[in-house]
Amino acid sequence: QVQLVESGGGLVQPGGSLRLSCAASGSAFSIYTMGWYRQAPGKQRELVAVIIRGGSTNYADSAKGRFTISRDNAKNTVYLQMNSLKPEDTAVYYCKLVTVVGGWGYWGQGTQVTVSS
Repeated sequence: QVQLVESGGGLVQPGGSLRLSCAASGSAFSIYTMGWYRQAPGKQRELVAVIIRGGSTNYADSAKGRFTISRDNAKNTVYLQMNSLKPEDTAVYYCKLVTVVGGWGYWGQGTQVTVSS
């Protein structure tokens, strides 16, 4: 089993920044991907950014140029630095980990990000 604990959400004004963290723990797992998804009220959950085992990254068009995903392998932690935040970035942000063996997917509990003046 893998547990994911997210932190760093909150209320921020438009143009501001937040840094989300997601720490993975558990027994005997190897990470294939770790990523961030978000779900706004009334909308489907969507990919924001993902970092793959070798270090390559993918971003949603809405995140490119503003968000940066990074990873600390020693801590099994992934970060999402979000700059120039907009009201449309308001959502619950979820961390997801996919394992190398079996391709099992695990989700965090989510952290609320609200961008409002």
